Amino acid sequence: MRLVDRHIINRTHQYWACCDELAFKSKNLYNLANYYCRQHFFCTGHSLDLTKLYHTTKDSDAYRALPTKVSKQIIKCLVATWRGYFQAIKEWSKHPEKFLGKPKIPKYKNKTQGRNVVIYSKESVYRASLKDGICHLSMSEIKIPVVVETVIEVRIVPATSCYIIEVVYEKTLQPQIHSTYVAGIDLGVDRLVALSTNKPGVKPMLVNGKPLKSVNQLYNKRKAKYQSHLKGNRKTSRKIEALTYHRNRFVENYLHNTSKLVVEYLTTNNIGTVVIGKNDNWKQGANIGKKNNQNFTQIPHYKLIQQITYKCQLVGVKVIETARLLHQ
Repeated sequence: MRLVDRHIINRTHQYWACCDELAFKSKNLYNLANYYCRQHFFCTGHSLDLTKLYHTTKDSDAYRALPTKVSKQIIKCLVATWRGYFQAIKEWSKHPEKFLGKPKIPKYKNKTQGRNVVIYSKESVYRASLKDGICHLSMSEIKIPVVVETVIEVRIVPATSCYIIEVVYEKTLQPQIHSTYVAGIDLGVDRLVALSTNKPGVKPMLVNGKPLKSVNQLYNKRKAKYQSHLKGNRKTSRKIEALTYHRNRFVENYLHNTSKLVVEYLTTNNIGTVVIGKNDNWKQGANIGKKNNQNFTQIPHYKLIQQITYKCQLVGVKVIETARLLHQ
């Protein structure tokens, strides 16, 4: 299974300037390549294939501003994005009820404020440094400590008020747990997780969701206050970005610890299968009052499900997702 080792690079970090420069150059190449894709689409109604797009952009300043293999990854990602757009249009024409609206073609990123992900393949990571526990990205000053000797790729991902360096690596799965005992997970707001099992003598586990609820309420209140002080057409500020950054870090850490508790409960009690209640578009259709709707939609239940799923797979617990209604 592929796992990700994440490193947060904030504005005071020594690698901030380097990450920002790389993401800005990546944005320039993305916009240039997207221009050719859009023009080709407007003229022909079809997508521009990878080979033609590569030959169209390979001699440009934007392409040469980055290591060749990094530039190729940006082109590949854009082609995949356009391919996804055409697949979405095809599916939308058959089943429009699955979508919230008609899919739109990939847009340009903002000329000055826009940033784009930077992807280094394993060939763009110095192997000698990796053996010493350091992930050194080609033609850059970025050196990240890691606990693996081989990596699949490294991504520099722009986020609110920070960059996230993601080191992708492979980890072997544990054998499947042979047990007939089953557990069920119920997701909510005040009770983030309600976990019970059919194994005799094992008590259910409840995870409090009120800390997340409180953080979101405080975030909404302060964000509204800061936004009321914005002038002109500004939509954000350093204060809002910092507020969002700290809120997101708290939520991610809380979800990580919650998923860890769930998996420990399952393995300790030798549970072989866990069933998680989940509905597609549950948050778009939520109608539990304005205040409750806001609390519900701001808690990333789907991310929690993903974390529980991959951590269960690592230890050999089978995960089944089933449609259900969530409790408040």
